[in-house]
Amino acid sequence: MPSFSIVGLGSSAIQESKDRIKSALLFNEFKFPPKKITINLSPSEISKTGSQFDAPIALLIAMQETRANFADFYMFGELGLDGGLKDTKSIFVLVLSLARNKLIQNVLVPTQSARKLSIIPNVNIYAVDSLADAIGFFKTDNKEQKRVQNIGFEFDFLEILDKRYYYTKNFEFDFIDVKGQTIAKRASLIAACGSHNIIFEGNPGSGKSMISKRLQYILHPMSLDEILDKVKLDSIELKEPNFTPTRNFISPHHTASQASIIGGTKIGEIGLSDGGLLFFDELPHFQKSIIEALREPLEENIVAISRVNIKKQYATKFLFVGAMNPCPCGNLLSTKKDCRCSLLDIQRYKSRLSDPFLDRIDLYVIMSEVAKTDRPTISSSEMFEIVLRTFTAQLSRGQTELNGKLNDKDIEKFCFLDTQTKELMEKASDNFDLTYRGIKKVQKVARTIADIEGKEHIDKSCILEALSYRKK
Repeated sequence: MPSFSIVGLGSSAIQESKDRIKSALLFNEFKFPPKKITINLSPSEISKTGSQFDAPIALLIAMQETRANFADFYMFGELGLDGGLKDTKSIFVLVLSLARNKLIQNVLVPTQSARKLSIIPNVNIYAVDSLADAIGFFKTDNKEQKRVQNIGFEFDFLEILDKRYYYTKNFEFDFIDVKGQTIAKRASLIAACGSHNIIFEGNPGSGKSMISKRLQYILHPMSLDEILDKVKLDSIELKEPNFTPTRNFISPHHTASQASIIGGTKIGEIGLSDGGLLFFDELPHFQKSIIEALREPLEENIVAISRVNIKKQYATKFLFVGAMNPCPCGNLLSTKKDCRCSLLDIQRYKSRLSDPFLDRIDLYVIMSEVAKTDRPTISSSEMFEIVLRTFTAQLSRGQTELNGKLNDKDIEKFCFLDTQTKELMEKASDNFDLTYRGIKKVQKVARTIADIEGKEHIDKSCILEALSYRKK
């Protein structure tokens, strides 16, 4: 008996596509074949979701008796009831993933999808408006007229070792608005130049969140791959793709669940912050399990999720920024207000951040109170020029990572210490009881300070400044 079934763990959206496909074919005067039709989505043990399979399924049914060469083409698109092709948020993710694995050369997509897909390198994008156009596309030999040209980027860029890194000087939030806080702004510049993790501690109103939100706009330029990865993450979250070379700013609320931040069946906030900035405001108020779960991503740049039926790993490399008060009431460091907390309250509050977690923080800044006489000292534009200079210096000497993300082998190569600075580090290690990780963190921060100052090698002043930012 005639039937139409889709097998292979298809979601309800895929099962509903049968009605869209039938309507699209009949609307365009194609006869739906009175046969037993089975569409197999392979591999069958993996669940599939989304409406992007509508178009290829309808195309195969419409052209079942037509000889055509589909072998070199992939096709994605959602069908309207009238046979029109529509974009879906998942098409970009699928095409980018296939292109990264060199599994795709030619792809036919809706015209709505073509512009953003044409930015993916080494893939030929062809665009059609409807199912009838798609059928005509495969019946003709002249397919080049449907090919979409690569749109490219119109942003400023640096070219380092034959690779382009794009940036924009659109400072939506500017450091010129921050009055005083010279030390905090200096630490922010170091964090941006070397991608160093940083925590700000200070009274309410001292500017912790204000500075953190401005860091996003002075972060280092982005390669094409990084921009595409950012757009892929936006697509996963069903956001409109944004090809601007400004890094993502992810700021979960401290009441968010562990699954939403770490991840579960879906990627969490930590995974979504890959290549961008992850900001935890009111840091000690996050669940202790969430704070401790940050230790692996901060050290290994991966987040591993292990559940009963799920074992996943996401690569995530981000700049972590935390903000916290000095005590529960926030007035411990104030010269104008009295602290209402007991010693036990303060101890409990501070103990929410463990030593192993704090050991992974490169810069720890105690912020002073804002005075009426404080004035702006530096703008985001001036800071970004320094970031561009240090970024060029780091990559030009052969680094594949910024200073804050160097591994032990690269630290020995790029963060070289002479005899005098080694002796100073040994004394500091004894006096401050630095761990092996802490010593390496100081070296990396010192290397960034040397880059900012335009120094070829790390000297004593760089080490001393880097030590001043360690948590005491």
